[in-house]
Amino acid sequence: MTMWKIAVIDDDKAVLQGMKKIIPWEDLEAEFAGEATDGQQGLELIRSVRPDIIITDIYMPVMNGLDMVEELRKTGFEGKIIILSGYSDFEYARQALRLNVDDYLSKPVTVSTIKSVLEKAIFELEGVSTLRLEQHELKQKLMHYEPFVEQERVKALVTGNAVAGKPLPPFLQGCPCGEDSSEFLVVAVEILRTVRVSEVSPSDFNLFRFAVGNILQEVISAAWKDARLIELHSQHMAVLLHTPKAKREEANLRIRPLCESMVKHVGDYLKVQLEIGLGTWKERWQEIADSTEEAFQALAAKRHMPVPGLPLYEFVKDCDPAAKNGMLDKATKLRPVQFYQQLGEAIRHLQEPQIQEVVERFFQPLEGTDGLAEKDIRNLGLETWAILTYSLLDAGVRADELFDAAQVKEELERLTSPGELKAWLLEKVAVFCSLSGKSEKLKHKQAVDFMIQHIHEHYAQDLHLSDLAEKVYISRNYLSNIFRQATGETFNSYVTRVRMEKAKSMILEGRWMIYEIAEKVGYKNVPYFTTQFKKYTGNNPTEFVKN
Repeated sequence: MTMWKIAVIDDDKAVLQGMKKIIPWEDLEAEFAGEATDGQQGLELIRSVRPDIIITDIYMPVMNGLDMVEELRKTGFEGKIIILSGYSDFEYARQALRLNVDDYLSKPVTVSTIKSVLEKAIFELEGVSTLRLEQHELKQKLMHYEPFVEQERVKALVTGNAVAGKPLPPFLQGCPCGEDSSEFLVVAVEILRTVRVSEVSPSDFNLFRFAVGNILQEVISAAWKDARLIELHSQHMAVLLHTPKAKREEANLRIRPLCESMVKHVGDYLKVQLEIGLGTWKERWQEIADSTEEAFQALAAKRHMPVPGLPLYEFVKDCDPAAKNGMLDKATKLRPVQFYQQLGEAIRHLQEPQIQEVVERFFQPLEGTDGLAEKDIRNLGLETWAILTYSLLDAGVRADELFDAAQVKEELERLTSPGELKAWLLEKVAVFCSLSGKSEKLKHKQAVDFMIQHIHEHYAQDLHLSDLAEKVYISRNYLSNIFRQATGETFNSYVTRVRMEKAKSMILEGRWMIYEIAEKVGYKNVPYFTTQFKKYTGNNPTEFVKN
């Protein structure tokens, strides 16, 4: 177990001895790091043992405490510094403040004061330690996930979520301009919900999706240099193709064999069926998202199948009956793919205001219009519910435990307008966001309850906070803070209290010798047990019986 190191610098031997005795080392999870009798020795000690906390006098020979502190700050010492001095001169206090000293105590100091000051310093150190650990872990994750950064940029382009001013993916930064500039086309991929796929759990479906992605990546990489596979929402993926404008016809000849290979390999290896939709070529990267919407519209309409027997559907606007009344233009402008992606990301983070904003923004153009038929509204609702379900799973929430599937389907069947669908979605969002917040508090309560039960059942054994942290899957420092907030005392203090209360009961029963009681409550060292008992009760075990 990591202990906080405390060094004491004072030219008074009595103070040095006193500090070692009155500091509640075990309660604070701290250890004595060393002592020095002047500022120069203090510097050498601190540079050698690197303590977390320094308790120092001001007036000392060779180098005074403030000069020592100033030198430490110049060299980057970031630990806690507590001044303990017999001088209360304002000038000293002003200098201490300038040097970012954490506390200024006047001698003599009480046991309760020194304990309180050290507890405050350690609490702040724990916060800094946790922050640094989180920053280190974040840095490691960023380095680990750096290869995926470009993938996220590509996804933003494909879904229409690219932010102005943000750098483009490297392969786009190198695209030439002019007559030979690149053109872009999006291929939409859907994993069909066959009986086999529909029967698997959401977590198992994620395995299906992962396996499908691996196979598609191999097929695409072998057939089309610089093509990008992007995982979208629930059972949907997309492939971004680009080619020099002069080679568009050649590229068109390669698309159908590529799609056929994708369908065949996934079917052969996984027994999973795919359907594919094709958008149209776009000359500007800013229009890539339009090709995405076209591809998914083609997939939904299933009106144009150029190759019999191959589940490949093309988007052909001029031939589509829906184009006559502007429905396809309306659907493209609505950008349901963009909506699904934004909604999925917001749900994964369980950010209710962000989810509400995404829903409001998507439905705003539909308010007061009859632009969508009831069938389209229900289909939009079913798709949105599927994305919501799988996004919640990524956030650790099972939708099937919160909502009855049959009731959800029945409610969707009754929806007749965009406004009703929006209200229905926001109602569901409020339910799972409310429950997830309670779930986090419940998790903390369960962790503390587990710790308390474990302490009461195993107080005779060696108990370490780090061991319990591993059992409840919470970091040691974070668990320490949770426990302190819930109980009002540190983990070690609580363990000591349980042991002492049990020892008191056993002493009063009169059935055991003191050394037996010490062992039964977790102390192998009898003198140490006696010291702790007296500190807790005010009497040693023998006196306690008499009183």
